Amino acid sequence: MKYAKDKLNLEEGTKRDWIITNGLGGYASSTIIGANTRKYHGLLVAPLTPPARRYLILSKIDESIETNGKKYNLYTNMCKNYISNGYKYLESFEKDYIPTFEYKVDGINIKKSICMEYGKNTVVILYKIKNNKNTSKLMLAPIMNFRDFHIVTTDCKFDVRQEINQNKVKVVINGQSATPIYMNLTQGKYIKHDSDQFNNMYYIEEEKRGMSAEENLVVPGRYEIELEPNTEKNITFVCSLEENIEEIKETDIIKNEIARVDKLIKNSNLSNARNKELIKTYIIASDNFVVYRPSFALHTIIAGYPWFLDWGRDSLIAFEGLLLLTNRYEIAKELLLTYIRDIKFGLVPNGYSGYDNRPLYNSVDASLLLFEQVKKFLNYTKDYEFVKEKIYNSLIKVIDSYIQGIDYDNNNIWLDEDGLLVSGTEHTQNTWMDAKVGEHCVTPRNGKAVEINAMWYNALKIAEELTKLYGTKEQTKKYSNLAEKCKKSFEVKFYNKKRKCLYDVIGDSKIRPNQLFAISLTYPVLEPDSEMAKEMFETVTKKLLNNYGLKTLAKGEAFYKDVYEGDVLKRDMSYHQGITWPWLLGVYADGFKNIIKAEKNETQKSKLKQEYESFAKNVEETFTKEMYENSTVGTISELYDSKKPYLAKGAFAQAWSVSEVFKIILQKG
Repeated sequence: MKYAKDKLNLEEGTKRDWIITNGLGGYASSTIIGANTRKYHGLLVAPLTPPARRYLILSKIDESIETNGKKYNLYTNMCKNYISNGYKYLESFEKDYIPTFEYKVDGINIKKSICMEYGKNTVVILYKIKNNKNTSKLMLAPIMNFRDFHIVTTDCKFDVRQEINQNKVKVVINGQSATPIYMNLTQGKYIKHDSDQFNNMYYIEEEKRGMSAEENLVVPGRYEIELEPNTEKNITFVCSLEENIEEIKETDIIKNEIARVDKLIKNSNLSNARNKELIKTYIIASDNFVVYRPSFALHTIIAGYPWFLDWGRDSLIAFEGLLLLTNRYEIAKELLLTYIRDIKFGLVPNGYSGYDNRPLYNSVDASLLLFEQVKKFLNYTKDYEFVKEKIYNSLIKVIDSYIQGIDYDNNNIWLDEDGLLVSGTEHTQNTWMDAKVGEHCVTPRNGKAVEINAMWYNALKIAEELTKLYGTKEQTKKYSNLAEKCKKSFEVKFYNKKRKCLYDVIGDSKIRPNQLFAISLTYPVLEPDSEMAKEMFETVTKKLLNNYGLKTLAKGEAFYKDVYEGDVLKRDMSYHQGITWPWLLGVYADGFKNIIKAEKNETQKSKLKQEYESFAKNVEETFTKEMYENSTVGTISELYDSKKPYLAKGAFAQAWSVSEVFKIILQKG
């Protein structure tokens, strides 16, 4: 993914983000012209209790070069009344394994590559410089902070303490002596600055989101490197929370990262695919979300960058596409163990607090999704022993708790006499459409929600299947009877004959994509070859499907919104009210394939296969263009506007978006 000079102007360059990660939840990210447009941008954003408590440490490096009596600033910074124009010296930006910027100024060529050390809160920046015929001088000024990455520092006067040992510098900002920052440069000299601040850096993307958009940062000093005429030099800057940074060899860090990714590609068994470059992009994009939580000694999946942590629902939906499809079965085991670790009253945590690691239980579907992913794990691995020894008892605990009823944390989950599952309250949002403004639920879905009951039926059938292997005949019969009762009631009560679709919640006739779960799971609660299922699928296709995903609400419904923009209130009011989500393509595709599988007429089956192939081809073309030409470089955003030009919005890299899109691309037919 390479961008030439004509794409590196201010207008286009500030619209495209890039990101690299360190396997702990930390990352480096900015735009393709090096201008930080978000408070979340930075060259070292480090989790202090991985993957949580992420802090902005190194915002950026401002590079300048003096030659032939002139000084050229290579950096691009934005303030409300001034924008520096270093982007004009950029010749290219390329994101392969790592991002690389190439500058050219007055006959001097500078190549800048950025890499994180995997498993460490360390960033390495390698400068390869080819000087002109004059004596020149390169200056590097680190712009730093020490703040929660959600909160900007305004009107701040920084207290900076430094211990300087030649080019290695220990920096303590605002008395945070328990977490010193270390930086080092392999050549040149360090010059300490006193009371030097960058005031009012402006983050245009935060202003668009209705957030505080200006902040102060600190410049503790600068490095200066003399360049002899017609010479070439490699210079490395390191910033880290690790003390021994002078021992780091930048070439080893970069080589190790490339080798690590190449090994993931080779082990994925996808390396022989027809489009090797796309496979590499997929492996890198998916790997960004796989992180280690030291406190559990287990891996998990970050829901999205820059601001999300690991969420149970998101992790489980992304499970197949990120871990099973890539042949990362040992990590898949760890993820399942992560989410059974803190089951409480039958509830799988929907996430963990970013501040105190406390499990959060605001989800009715995470526990039910666990069953589907265990079934998929078995389909891929055939590791029945692992499921028997480590997972099975937790699944039975979940299913029996749902039968008995759960009112923990206001989830209000109970099984009605008709065999359908009820959940939530007027003030509790525990499905994926969970936006709230104060006590107001934007999409109230308490009651009998369509996807929850589809998942409930599926969970019962998987429990029935597993008890035949590990349980008793009484258990098998119990779950079988409950499943049958659920299925009969579902067919009678969820079908909306007038609108030829399913009720989103019984009594709510709005057309939403959640009904696709009725035909997309391992055990569809609706028979995929039934007229009911076919009518529903056709309605969803006509009303909700577009190139970028499925709309969360059909146009024409009350409160429909097709653009995601504005402050927190405005965005929350539109989040699930018509905005397009790419991850829903996976549910749509699974339902489509189940319809094809169930079709008995060979002529019709052949026609459906052709339609699916056309759909899958369109998905590949759309998102290849997104990853290579638009939006975030090499990954897929959380959501999109539902009208032209279908701009990417929300988190700029989302796990379930990557997972579900690539499932379609790689599992054609």
